Amino acid sequence: MEKEYKMSAARAEELQEELNYLKTTRSDEVAEQIKVARGFGDLSENSEYDEAKNEQGKLYSRIAELEEILQHVVIVDESNAPTDVVTIGCRVTVADTNGKAMPAYSIVGSQEADPMHGAISEESPFGKALLGAKEGDTVTVEAPQGSIVYQVLKIER
Repeated sequence: MEKEYKMSAARAEELQEELNYLKTTRSDEVAEQIKVARGFGDLSENSEYDEAKNEQGKLYSRIAELEEILQHVVIVDESNAPTDVVTIGCRVTVADTNGKAMPAYSIVGSQEADPMHGAISEESPFGKALLGAKEGDTVTVEAPQGSIVYQVLKIER
């Protein structure tokens, strides 16, 4: 079974725009870099040519990655999600075992995750533990240093 990439419609649109940019504008820029570098002479000792070819490889790799993601994207419709259960698209406030509240986290698909800004992937250990929980529930997160227990304080849409 192919991997599904869950994300919001807005994020899918951003990835489609990036793919379009890479296939058109950026691809032309890299082709021009290669053309210019060829003009510098012997390709076996031409660092500009090597760098341009490396850039082309990175470009093609990113294009293939985006095509794979967009081919298997699953748009999460947050409007039909229950409001009392942790699902993708909600914000969750939890407290540790000492009762200290943590900052609110948004539960998002793996392609939207940004832990430094409070966007936690539903595939991460923390996200997996929270999915399906209700306010007042305790969840156990398996972390490298052992199990950590949190209590769900608030769920917001």
